[in-house]
Amino acid sequence: MQTNRFFPPFLCLISSLLLKSSPANYERREVLRKTWAKERLHNGVWIRRIFISGTSGGGFEKERLNKLLEVEQHEHNDVLQWDFSDTFYNLTLKQILFLEWMERNCPNARFLLNGDDDVFANTGNMVDYLQSLKDNDGSKHLFTGHLIQNVGPIRSSGSKYFIPVQVQESDSYPPYCGGGGFLLSGYSASVIHSMSKSINLLPIDDVYMGMCLPKAGLGPVSHMGFKTAGLHIPSNKVDQYDPCYYKDFLLVHRFLPATIYFMWHKIHDPNLKCADNRL
Repeated sequence: MQTNRFFPPFLCLISSLLLKSSPANYERREVLRKTWAKERLHNGVWIRRIFISGTSGGGFEKERLNKLLEVEQHEHNDVLQWDFSDTFYNLTLKQILFLEWMERNCPNARFLLNGDDDVFANTGNMVDYLQSLKDNDGSKHLFTGHLIQNVGPIRSSGSKYFIPVQVQESDSYPPYCGGGGFLLSGYSASVIHSMSKSINLLPIDDVYMGMCLPKAGLGPVSHMGFKTAGLHIPSNKVDQYDPCYYKDFLLVHRFLPATIYFMWHKIHDPNLKCADNRL
């Protein structure tokens, strides 16, 4: 297997955005580069980004998509690609290979946002939250997001999340955070990578990350600012994309590129005014 084709030489000094992206998702990557994943300094913290990808298609299509990522890497210096099929069941492999790469190339990264390329993230709010952790500079455990617990493997073969008993005998999963996006410290990332060396891969990446924590005596915690199941607006009389609903959250899953672009600019509009009784 051809491991990471590209080696971004940036310094991962403080906070890094780890974004899972398939080769064909060019529009998503471009919008994120212009909005919440824009590399910048916020409150004295450098926010850096990296997209991780496998390969898609075959023949000429695969060549075209590989060339696309190569062009993006040349322009933005923010792409890591491995030579394996970029499918749902390979997401865990993608995660672990990145953690291995990170230990070699970004040992000073204090915190990571691990997320998908179709989420809306208020990275400024994330930095503010992390800076509020007065006793944690990234050298202690942190793993937080939308906490999922008291669930187990789906045994129906028709489900996207099907896991046969041959892969996972237990009928329960340990608590984990929804894979749309979660925050973790550099310390916790290192622990997960270490534990992964002795835990068989499970092809559901967020569950697998949660499986690695208990072996080290650690676990995830809930943060109400993460909505990886989307944001439910309990009224059909208001705009579900009113920026006033989103400006205080850290991350919301399932956004189209155009809506991400719209939302980012609206929540940063100095003329935005929000009432307390929008519902």
